[in-house]
Amino acid sequence: MAVAAAINRWEHFSHEADVGIRGYGRSLAEAFEQAALAMTAAITDPGTVAPNEEVRLDCEAPDHELLLADWLNALVYEMAIRHMLFGRFRVRIDAGRLQGQAWGEKIDPIRHTPGVEVKGATYTCLRVAREPDGMWLAQCVIDV
Repeated sequence: MAVAAAINRWEHFSHEADVGIRGYGRSLAEAFEQAALAMTAAITDPGTVAPNEEVRLDCEAPDHELLLADWLNALVYEMAIRHMLFGRFRVRIDAGRLQGQAWGEKIDPIRHTPGVEVKGATYTCLRVAREPDGMWLAQCVIDV
């Protein structure tokens, strides 16, 4: 059985000196995955990041917005301490608990040419909602 290629459903939006990120998905989990991909795209082209190493992350929060901020900040932390970039993500969300996986590799400044350093996800423009077309949106501003 053939597997359809994943379609990137993320974008950046302008926000003063920082960067707004949006992820869209058919499910809440997919929107969170796409938001993480948008965050990586603020640093480098996600297509240049090889999925060589898997990192597992667990987050818990009382609502979807705080869960998104926790998820993205957990990724920022892992990138910083492991000196890695992530280009592939898998998320499961159940009752305020997120179990995630991120795949990536050590930063190679020549190949990845990082443009900015993400310091963290903020609560600015933080929004997680189901849109009228049925798609999920997960967005916030990242501090760069």
